[in-house]
Amino acid sequence: MRLLVGTSGWQYRHWAGVLYPPGLPQRRWLEHYASEFATVENDGTFYRLPAAATFEDWRARTPPDFVMAIKASRFLTHVKRLRDPGEPVERLMRAADGLGQRLGPVLLQLPPNLPADPQRLAACLDAFAAHGRDGERVKVAVEPRHPSWWNDEIQEVIAAHHAALCWADQLGRPVTPLWRTTGWGYLRLHQGAARPWPRYGARALRSWLDRLALAWPGDAPVHVYFNNDQGGAAVADAAAFAALASRGGIEVTRAPSARSLAGANPR
Repeated sequence: MRLLVGTSGWQYRHWAGVLYPPGLPQRRWLEHYASEFATVENDGTFYRLPAAATFEDWRARTPPDFVMAIKASRFLTHVKRLRDPGEPVERLMRAADGLGQRLGPVLLQLPPNLPADPQRLAACLDAFAAHGRDGERVKVAVEPRHPSWWNDEIQEVIAAHHAALCWADQLGRPVTPLWRTTGWGYLRLHQGAARPWPRYGARALRSWLDRLALAWPGDAPVHVYFNNDQGGAAVADAAAFAALASRGGIEVTRAPSARSLAGANPR
């Protein structure tokens, strides 16, 4: 497999002095982030959909090998609750087209109080499929959070649409089934159980690396994003995970060294 490792978001003020050198203006943080990591999950698009010009600006400020995953708007997932997905998906993809080849997967994170609805999910994934380009499908990772979603019918819907089930972690343990539904993977790590909080320990990181390698042998791309931003924990854990993978002979995108992140601990 080929790991694309990064963090969920990059615009955290408490990362100044951790990932970002002291005195670096915030307007230059994306450029610095992209010099250290080759991918990011943009969770800001969940709260407010930027204009196409903003996506174009992100493309201009990042290198050609950079990949930006984007989180689908809460209007689609939490307000509409996947109903009538055509217009919100159209609006999202029209704006995100400004990323060009930098566009990675779209994360469809569902509300924790939304029970399973295979028909709504299928219609939503159909709406994304209509926006493929150059013969390529829009990559969509689905992150359900209500336990009723864990059944064979849902697995079949996700697989039939060539989408990925988003694997998710809390406290070093899976909170989703470990279904492989397509030829690429997506993992989100929300909170570790190591100290200082909310870091991940080496054993938890190694366990996740082993699970991914078992599910995706060969050269399948797998996106891995750390969402435990507090105190720069996500940065340190992403760097540690990438180093662990590299030492194991697994292809992995760039990440900062642990030495350069000496301040990446909560205070």
